[in-house]
Amino acid sequence: MTELLPSVLVETNQQPDAAVIWLHGLGSDGHDFESLVPALSLLPTLKLRFVFPHAPRRPVTINGGMEMRAWYDIYEMTLARKVDMDNIDESCGHVERLIQDQIDKGIAPNRIVLAGFSQGGVIAYHTALRTKHSLAGILGLSTYLVSGDDAPQADVCANGQTPILIHHGSQDPVVAPVLATQARDLLLSKGFSVSYQSYDMPHSVCSEQVQDISHWLNARLA
Repeated sequence: MTELLPSVLVETNQQPDAAVIWLHGLGSDGHDFESLVPALSLLPTLKLRFVFPHAPRRPVTINGGMEMRAWYDIYEMTLARKVDMDNIDESCGHVERLIQDQIDKGIAPNRIVLAGFSQGGVIAYHTALRTKHSLAGILGLSTYLVSGDDAPQADVCANGQTPILIHHGSQDPVVAPVLATQARDLLLSKGFSVSYQSYDMPHSVCSEQVQDISHWLNARLA
């Protein structure tokens, strides 16, 4: 059996009854969003476990083959984003095991939020559209959708009615904003429940956005 990815764990209360699995971006690690938890101003009654996994280390073509933490290899930084789909499927398998681990620890699937930034958001999308588990919410931050045309219609997807929140920076030079709106429009066309918010920021996270994430998580998991 494949071992679980090593992860940074942050619990906001004893005996958590909900979880947020949050996937970092290319070249980062599970500590990247750890410090964000106190800033989220979560309801004191929430009993959340944040799981920030470390992606596997692998060579990344667009970075000269340098080895780093990456959910998948990227061959070209074009709008079409030529990527290694085998890597993506492998990473989705890792995330599926993280979800199952939380379920085994007593947290119901509909109390689990799957979030991801940039590369991590790609894996969050891909997993949520194909898993058998109906989750509490999907959060895609500064990210894009791969193989969107192969995504199922909402009425045959476990997360067909799961709220999907997309956040993107209008000044993002890494993941062009059009990729976020393409993901939004495709998911909406397939019947998914999607909300979209844009912020005046580059490929990053801003304070206004953190407040919006706080409200969303509180609503999803209260």
